[in-house]
Amino acid sequence: MSTAGGDRGGRPRARTAYGVVEGRTGPDGIAVFRGIPYAAPPVGALRFAAPAPPDTWDGVRDAGAYGPTAPKVPYPPRFAALLADPEVSGEDCLSVNVWTPDPAPGARLPVMVWIHGGALTRGSSAVPVYDGSAFARDGVVLVSLNYRLGVLGYGLFPDAPANRGLLDQIAALEWVRDNIRDFGGDPARVTVFGESAGAISIGALLAAPRAAGLFAQAALQSGAPEVLHRDRVRAVVRRMASLLKTESTAKAFGATALPTLLAAQAAVLRRSSPLAGGPAFGLVADPDTLPEDPLDAARAAGVPLLLGWTTEEYRLWLAPTGTMRLLDRLGPLAVALARWRSGKDLAAVRALRAALPGAGPADLAGQLLTDRLLRDPLRRLAGARRAAPSFLYEFAWRSGVPGLGACHALELGFVFDTLDAPEAAWLAGPDAPQALADEMHRAWVRFAVTGDPGWDPWNGSGPPRVFGGPEAKGGARDAAQAPEPTRRVLP
Repeated sequence: MSTAGGDRGGRPRARTAYGVVEGRTGPDGIAVFRGIPYAAPPVGALRFAAPAPPDTWDGVRDAGAYGPTAPKVPYPPRFAALLADPEVSGEDCLSVNVWTPDPAPGARLPVMVWIHGGALTRGSSAVPVYDGSAFARDGVVLVSLNYRLGVLGYGLFPDAPANRGLLDQIAALEWVRDNIRDFGGDPARVTVFGESAGAISIGALLAAPRAAGLFAQAALQSGAPEVLHRDRVRAVVRRMASLLKTESTAKAFGATALPTLLAAQAAVLRRSSPLAGGPAFGLVADPDTLPEDPLDAARAAGVPLLLGWTTEEYRLWLAPTGTMRLLDRLGPLAVALARWRSGKDLAAVRALRAALPGAGPADLAGQLLTDRLLRDPLRRLAGARRAAPSFLYEFAWRSGVPGLGACHALELGFVFDTLDAPEAAWLAGPDAPQALADEMHRAWVRFAVTGDPGWDPWNGSGPPRVFGGPEAKGGARDAAQAPEPTRRVLP
């Protein structure tokens, strides 16, 4: 079925611009190709350079296993027990994976490209929850990718291009444009989707000139378009340089052993968090890579957007560390500090108390800060768009793991329909509802196929589409009002 000779006993082949790759066919008939390079290994002189094309190869390259993950430091133990983050050693970390039901050039199936989260310092495409089999089962070619993280991808230097991780993502999307036909995909029907830092990355892709035309629609899960102040990102590099006793240049950092670099990075970032702030790696405004504010670009973008959050995002950041208990002990002071940091007035706090009767100070403070980080900017974005529709959602189902509630990243096993992966239970707990995964996964497939997930675009007021809460059925349109995906096999 492929351009390079078909399936050889469960080993499908496909041709890329750089050579032939050989994947695997699973018992479900899905062809999977893993670890395909889209750029040269970022080592040596390329460590802090823009991504370069990979070398071509002769013969057939094995694509049966995930490629190396981008260099990173592990999660602290409390988070490592909740968030799978496998590490695959090696230097060739700029790779993509492809799941396809039909690796033939004539299939022209819709394509979804997944960009993982992890605060731009952790994560990879090898996380089991991100397995793309369910999307391929339902007629979508699923592509996932790795990109440079931390100081390697986002450190700001006077002698290196800014936003290198974003440039990696663009290079991966260019690979999709140039090669996905040979895996059964249609390069004109690409949906990018990502969560947390992956969603923030997609906000930047909407603004990056080099990414124009590389995708037709986008889904941003628990991440709003943003850029950080350059001084905040420079502060990480300067503090690392102080620890390393070297200069704050790419040349000096390039001469430093990678484990030493990562240890310094971990030390500097130890006290930073999404809610508390502090020095951080992030995207920055840059005349070459990101000349326009991502939020402004997203407002004007002529592509459909799927935007949303979980009801209690903050609980993943606060509950595992005991910070929820600390905030509850602080009482009204915690709420006052959160109100000051979020820019909310007293009326907003009173409204929140009325909406959440019985909520303690930690929950009130967490909700205020989640409004500032996610809900408010995403609502403003959806309400300001005129060129294309925006669809809002909220994930409200509460984890079976005590204390996590409807926390950040909890929706991922439902979107990917991978609740059977053991790692999904780390965050969701036992007995997560498969019916909810069916419902949510179906909406994402439908969005990829039709540009419409199955409910009305947001018009600036009213609730979002809720998944898993007491109002889970509210806002959904009858399925007969919009066309169904042609290859859908879900009930």
